Amino acid sequence: MSDHAEAQVRPGDEGDLVALTDLYNHYVRETPVTFDTTPFTPAERRPWLLSHPLDGPHRLMVATAADTGRVLGYASSGPFRAKPAYATSVETTVYVAPDSLRGGTPSRRGIGTLLYQALFDALADEGLHRAYAGIAQPNAASTALHERFGFRYVGTYREVGHKFGRWWDVAWHEKEL
Repeated sequence: MSDHAEAQVRPGDEGDLVALTDLYNHYVRETPVTFDTTPFTPAERRPWLLSHPLDGPHRLMVATAADTGRVLGYASSGPFRAKPAYATSVETTVYVAPDSLRGGTPSRRGIGTLLYQALFDALADEGLHRAYAGIAQPNAASTALHERFGFRYVGTYREVGHKFGRWWDVAWHEKEL
């Protein structure tokens, strides 16, 4: 979906909980991009949703189809680490509904781009210093998306996750905010 007029981006809310849980569970069950290994119920996922208020550094942006309201993807920012000195850093992520991907990878000007633009616009006045993204490897599409938004590669955690009977690396990227 390259025409942004076909999608709308807004802050996520409790009405999105089931659709967001279903979308995330696809990635839990089918891919190594998240290291969660057990699908969530909406009730289990609710605290995550509620940890993203309408303002502040921890945001949730949801893309919906303009005609149907169907959730096409989401981007979020959350704490990078729990200790207070990390408060001006966030970890960001983006997930796109599998049927909103073109050729199995996000469109260069598709939903992922639209979501990240909205997320970083929302974070612009939050007093943040850095954003971080961990990308399970290999994932050329996600790496390209992050690089388009100014993230730069800073290092790789080798064989840090074990899923689907194999080890996965995570490449870390950072962006000045």
